[in-house]
Amino acid sequence: MFFIEQLILLAAILILLGIFSSKLSARLGLPMLVLFLIIGMLAGEDGLGRISFDNPELAHAMGTLALALILFDGGLQTPIGAIKKVWKPASSLATFGVLFTALITGAAASYILPITLLEGLLLGAIVGSTDAAAVFSLLRNAGIHLNTRLKSTLEIESASNDPMAIFLTVALLQVLVNDMPFGIELAFLFLQQMGLGALVGISVGYVLIRLINRINLQASGLYPVLVTASGLLSFGLAANLGGSGFLAIFITGVIIGNRKFAFQKTTFLFHDGLAWLSQITMFVVLGLLITPSALLSVWWQGLVIALVLMFIARPLAVIPLLKIFGFNAREITLVSWVGLRGSVPIILAIFPLMFGLASAELIFNVVFFVVLLSATLQGWSLPLVARRLKLIEPPPLSAPATLEITTLGDVDAEIVEYTLAETSKAANRRLSQLALPEGAVVAMITRDGQVVPPRGSTILRAGDHLFVVSKHDYKPLLELAFAEEGYVAGEKPTLLRMKGTSRLSEIVRSYNLGVELENDYTLEELFKERHPAPAEQGSELQIGGVLFKVEDAMNGRILTVTITQNNKETPLPNS
Repeated sequence: MFFIEQLILLAAILILLGIFSSKLSARLGLPMLVLFLIIGMLAGEDGLGRISFDNPELAHAMGTLALALILFDGGLQTPIGAIKKVWKPASSLATFGVLFTALITGAAASYILPITLLEGLLLGAIVGSTDAAAVFSLLRNAGIHLNTRLKSTLEIESASNDPMAIFLTVALLQVLVNDMPFGIELAFLFLQQMGLGALVGISVGYVLIRLINRINLQASGLYPVLVTASGLLSFGLAANLGGSGFLAIFITGVIIGNRKFAFQKTTFLFHDGLAWLSQITMFVVLGLLITPSALLSVWWQGLVIALVLMFIARPLAVIPLLKIFGFNAREITLVSWVGLRGSVPIILAIFPLMFGLASAELIFNVVFFVVLLSATLQGWSLPLVARRLKLIEPPPLSAPATLEITTLGDVDAEIVEYTLAETSKAANRRLSQLALPEGAVVAMITRDGQVVPPRGSTILRAGDHLFVVSKHDYKPLLELAFAEEGYVAGEKPTLLRMKGTSRLSEIVRSYNLGVELENDYTLEELFKERHPAPAEQGSELQIGGVLFKVEDAMNGRILTVTITQNNKETPLPNS
């Protein structure tokens, strides 16, 4: 076999082992990154595979690409509303929190290891960023839900603190290797990295959104590729201009993820899979790079530094910052404990090897040991800590699970699959009873692998998959109609376009309409009963803060009615 054929076979085997090992994560209560690292170590020269891999440059290149794709996917899935709510505490943790953690850990490392203070600070900077995002897979597996503010703070901190750790690492290497003085040059480097990274990320994100909604690609599979290429463009432009590519690609992801565009669900699924492939590849390669026997020579130093990081540095960095923003003692304790280290420290630990620093190998081995211990101990114990701190909340009501099937070309319509939950508003009701927007059609229902004809008499069941053809802007309405009982969207829909035969009680139930009437009218009956004259196209009826208007009528029959409601619960002016 040629070398490339052997390499493809080996890569496939290692990736498959990584995927199968993910099944053990929930059972063992360990973050998947630990299992991926162990697979790489077992495949390495000291393990069962006996694969010799000693190429830090290649590992750094693969790790950088993988990390960029992971951050891009994180940005795509970060709601802008969550950022607005917690950007102050999250950004403080992502900057000052990383800095304080690095200073305290670095000072301790310089005493514990035979290295200088600057080299100790370099080690502290390398382990300064957290990988709290890995924790949420454990929380989901354990069925644990945190309050929105706490969860958002942890997620956004973990997604945005990598640029600060990277800056500190590069800056300290410049001081150690190139004798760059502390002061204005370092301050300029910081502003350049963050400023250019943010500027490029915002610019590429907004340009792509304008492009993707205007371009008409023949192959639908090219849309996810277009989004991926744009993210990598953002990273490459920022890095080559001297900015932070990681910050740029994350911001681009946030901008794209919070806008509507063609094949959005498909794109999100594509990037979720790409991020998983990146994580598996990156951790397995990093596991191959380490020699397990080398960890034994630094085990006690690594243990002490890890304990300092977990029990001293992280809490001292977190407590004063979160106190300012009004977090209580239990929440601060949890955030202090969710200082789980992940991929970024190991990738950054390769930098000293590439720069030829004398203590580079020692720093790499210690960082690897610290990450392995932190991920194992903090990741395994997190559900227990959350329970002991009584921070677990009931699972929130949610919109139905959706899957975008296809967008119908130039037509303003798409086919979307909705899965009904146990407590869905639509469960155990006849299809004819649902108050679906005018023009939305249930084209097919599948249940237990069988197709159920979508007739008006069909009774919907929990677990049913409904394939609905509707306009693009109907998605929020349909999500409300099929959501769990009691679910309330961020804002009530301000405009509904309903069939005249739709019953008002069903509309109120499905869309949280602010109207209460004694009789259960259809919209057509409502106009006949309440309107002073026979209703025709353009006729209006005001009830409280809700305005009903006949959109379409024929031969005395009301076919379509638009319903406008004021989210501020004040009456709308009569036209």
